[in-house]
Amino acid sequence: MARGIFGERLKRERELREVTQEEVTSATRISSRFLTALENEDWEKLPGGVFNRGFVRSIARYLGLDEEALLAEYDLARGTQRSPAFEHPEDRIPSPPRWIPVALLFGALAVLFALFVAGRFGWRYYQARRARTHSVAGSTPALRTDGAPAPSAAAAPATSFSSDVPLDLFVSASTPTHLRVLADGQLVFDTDIRPGENRHFAATDEFEVSADDSSAVLLELNGEAMPPLGLPGSSGTMKLTHADLRQAPSGNSQP
Repeated sequence: MARGIFGERLKRERELREVTQEEVTSATRISSRFLTALENEDWEKLPGGVFNRGFVRSIARYLGLDEEALLAEYDLARGTQRSPAFEHPEDRIPSPPRWIPVALLFGALAVLFALFVAGRFGWRYYQARRARTHSVAGSTPALRTDGAPAPSAAAAPATSFSSDVPLDLFVSASTPTHLRVLADGQLVFDTDIRPGENRHFAATDEFEVSADDSSAVLLELNGEAMPPLGLPGSSGTMKLTHADLRQAPSGNSQP
């Protein structure tokens, strides 16, 4: 449609009905400057988009014109096509909130961090256990007076642990940390322990062990591995008594 035809027709239809711009403005609530811009096709003076189409529809309804036909002429004059998105805004799929991808990212990072900490703790435990095993395996067996090797602890008959058995605590460190050990209520160690350093402590009834980093130390009570003092990367405290020892199966010995 050539420029000026839409505006001229809109103005002519209004004047044929002997309706002034003020009457259209009063009835449709459309500003007179917007009505003048439509009749003069001064598109840059209009707000644009759905507002312009709403103005055309309201004017057509007030003047008794075919709304769709007048809108089609407006689209031709503007050189645009009617967009379905403006007719049915409820059909548009809303985009997800922006915080959801961020929350998913932080959740994935938290899972990866937890896996890293668990793997690090497991590796430290494995290294300390392996070092303890090599230390025991590499020791020279004691000899009896007749030159025969003395029976090993593994060959000795299994006995049940009781409160009469002394407690022996073995502590090994995989990373530097501060270690505090109480034996039967007496402070026997309260200083930093270095990686690879091993310590033995003896008690009659109980130990109380504290470490600034729970995953830095491996505890063995009378040769049995004890659980960690606490969560990896945090401080922890544990009391160890005869009740923490597993009862060895008893049997009848025969000559």
